[in-house]
Amino acid sequence: MIFQPCCLRIESENAAPYLFGQPTFFSQITHQLQQLRTLGISAVYRWLLVIACIVIHSVMFPAEHIQAQTPPPAPVVVSEVIEEEIHSGQEYLGSIYPSRLATIGSAVDGRVVEFPVNEGDRVTSGSTLAQLLTETIKLDLLAAQSELELRQQELSELVNGTRPEEIAQAEARQQAAQSNLAYAQSNFDRVKSLLDRNAVNEDQFQLVKAELYEAQANLSEQKAAYDQAVAGPRQELILQKKAAFDIQNAMVQQLEDRIKKHTIVTRFDGYITKEYTEQGAWVKQGDPVADVAALDTVLIESQILDSHINFIELGQSVRIDVPALPGQVFIGVVKHIIPQADIRTRTFPVKIEVTNQFQGELPILKSGMLARVTLPTGATQQATLVPKDAVVLGGKSPCVYVVEPSSNAQQPSANQTGKVILIPVSLGVAKASYVQVNGQLSVGQLVITRGNERVRPDQIVTINEIAQYNLEPAPIQPTPAQEGQIAPVNNGLQTKLP
Repeated sequence: MIFQPCCLRIESENAAPYLFGQPTFFSQITHQLQQLRTLGISAVYRWLLVIACIVIHSVMFPAEHIQAQTPPPAPVVVSEVIEEEIHSGQEYLGSIYPSRLATIGSAVDGRVVEFPVNEGDRVTSGSTLAQLLTETIKLDLLAAQSELELRQQELSELVNGTRPEEIAQAEARQQAAQSNLAYAQSNFDRVKSLLDRNAVNEDQFQLVKAELYEAQANLSEQKAAYDQAVAGPRQELILQKKAAFDIQNAMVQQLEDRIKKHTIVTRFDGYITKEYTEQGAWVKQGDPVADVAALDTVLIESQILDSHINFIELGQSVRIDVPALPGQVFIGVVKHIIPQADIRTRTFPVKIEVTNQFQGELPILKSGMLARVTLPTGATQQATLVPKDAVVLGGKSPCVYVVEPSSNAQQPSANQTGKVILIPVSLGVAKASYVQVNGQLSVGQLVITRGNERVRPDQIVTINEIAQYNLEPAPIQPTPAQEGQIAPVNNGLQTKLP
């Protein structure tokens, strides 16, 4: 048999099915290797021939002739760059605080047998912070539960009423009493007739008479017992047993509550910031166990001058810079405006809520950090605005992705394709759903607001929709319990390295 290299076989057939990199080509090589092995050719020579075939194949069918499948353009949602008159921003210093901070204490006295947390640990709502000794209370609970079961069975016995067998017994005793009465009545009549004929004395007559009265009383008693069996237990007796059951049930619940209080838990997600006890220690009722700080969202408190406080509104978006995190910008929402100034400084506390970001399990924004907030309290100016959803954070500087339409249409529309261009920007103040940007942007350009987390510069995309965003802040409806509070606002910013 003469060996025919796979490249020669390809030459004699349609070349398309044997393009380099496709399974058909390698199946041909595998087939030729099997033929060479049957001829006894050494492995070295076999692989040299295979390499030669691959080299010849790559020369005959270069890569530029391979028709690679190009993925379709990625769908995105865009919005236009606009220009509006806004108040210029002014920076204020502030401090970062947890959105919730609690010192978790013990509700009962006891010895700590488990303390599974350490400072810095993340805990979730319901997590155990400390477990106190409960062996004695568990024994009391076991006895109380047994007593409760006894009370339950006693109550069930009365509620279920008289059994049919007991009613049958009462009925049988009543019939026996009727038979005894009939016999006593017959005996009484017989002795009385004898007494009239002086055949018996008076004592015998009185004895028979007494037996008759006794039989009558016995019948009345048995009849009452039968009626009672049919009627069942008295309602008052059932209520007494129910009250005894409720008392015992309350005792069981009290013991269960005491055991529950011996397990000290957190009521919200957060981080352990301080420990006050350790395993083996004795804690008294009210003693602190650990501090828990909620940092999934944080509050930034800043003091605002009285001449500027009226420019700030609840729900207003705010730009935040943290000196400890250079190059990163955060967007928060005005959560609280406290209408009580410090008499010495004439400043009002304003609290801004920010959704935290994480590196692993640790938050980036930590309690106690310094922050600079930019609030729209300066003079009015013309500014370039883009939707907040268009801003991409997380790189060396904020940026936006602009879509340059492929066609020369005067008016951009949906289903158009375009090329993505990355534009670095710097951020200014925020207004409703928009934020001020400074960069090489022009009014009317299209910026990606949805889908920008998966695009890259120079990528071809398809415009699915040209979205419109609101320039007016959402109306605030304070709750009666906490005046001035608003629902959490999703700032919509994407975090991605360009």
